Amino acid sequence: MISVAIMGHGTVGSGVAEILTTHKQKLFKAVGEELYVKHILDLREFPDSPLADRFTKNFEDIVNDIEVRVVVEVMGGTNPAYDFVKRCLQAGKSVVTSNKELVAKHGAELLAVAKENNANFLFEASVGGGIPIIRPLSQCLVANEVDEIAGILNGTTNFIFGKMINDNMDFSDALKLAQDLGYAERNPEADIEGHDACRKICILASLAFGKHIYPDNVYTKGISEITLDDVKYADSLNYVIKLIGDVKKTEDGKLDILVAPMLLSKDCILSDINDVFNGILVKGDCTGDVMFYGKGAGKLPTASAVVADVVDCAKHLKARKRIFWTDSDGSQVASYKDSKTAMYIRVAGKGEMAQSLFPDSEIMKADGNTVLMTQEYKFGEIEEKIAKLNENGEKVLSAIRIGNL
Repeated sequence: MISVAIMGHGTVGSGVAEILTTHKQKLFKAVGEELYVKHILDLREFPDSPLADRFTKNFEDIVNDIEVRVVVEVMGGTNPAYDFVKRCLQAGKSVVTSNKELVAKHGAELLAVAKENNANFLFEASVGGGIPIIRPLSQCLVANEVDEIAGILNGTTNFIFGKMINDNMDFSDALKLAQDLGYAERNPEADIEGHDACRKICILASLAFGKHIYPDNVYTKGISEITLDDVKYADSLNYVIKLIGDVKKTEDGKLDILVAPMLLSKDCILSDINDVFNGILVKGDCTGDVMFYGKGAGKLPTASAVVADVVDCAKHLKARKRIFWTDSDGSQVASYKDSKTAMYIRVAGKGEMAQSLFPDSEIMKADGNTVLMTQEYKFGEIEEKIAKLNENGEKVLSAIRIGNL
């Protein structure tokens, strides 16, 4: 019997407990031993739970219990999760987490602590919820040099865009509906301002390229400035707008990494991903394009990925999984100003100055505005040109990258 502790009994934590208790026979066949939930850490009371006798409010009960070999962290945030996870690893216990913020901020350190103590630190559910992506990147695609990873990494923003595109909703109404349906938090900043997607692309980039990428080093722009007009104009030009996390190697070996809204051609495989679904495109030198698709969140999809990591840890109690990256100072990240992109730029009025600053652009006139689909420029140059337009009274209403995926 292998004893497991779960830290947190919210949506995902309760799903993990449910799977571990209702799928005992299947999990026994996979591991060869019973996975027994011995402790559940939560400050709340759950008297009606079938596992009511396993609950504790004291973390010391877990870290000091030598029978507990695998710990599941599904508390969220970094305080106290970081301290609890680090102490469990130092005690030689393997840890599984779905906590993208924890991995994005402290992944390199916690992987090093796990290595020092011959334990495992696994986090399949931290990116894409129930979509397998960490294990395929670290195992199935290990023979590839990864050229680029790009994806729709946040289901909430994708749901909002879907409502804007298909139901003619403006941004605020679509956001409210997402909140009413439980897809978005009361404070939706992490979703709509791109922080959630940023953490996920940082984890994928760290794994694919071997050095830790910190969120503070990544250019991140959310979707709160996207209007219904932009969605309609994009559609008329045979594009859709999606929030994309993207990382690729530059010619000098640095990483061009960002999170931003992008216009995607309707021919792009990511353009058809709708509702709360996520899609992650990995470009490898041997495999070519490989696509991972599914629900990026939800109680049981995410819990399923967590339990898969628990099983992996249970199979490797005396040996480490080969998943690792080193720490870094951020010097491998290219300046966002050097990132090259074509742009959709919408200006009020005739846009005469815009057309002179962005020559050879495709031009569309609509509703008293001028829409330019520009050639490719360095983003720093684009910022300078937009600032010049605004300074000279030619108001820029929207500026959105055009994806080349």
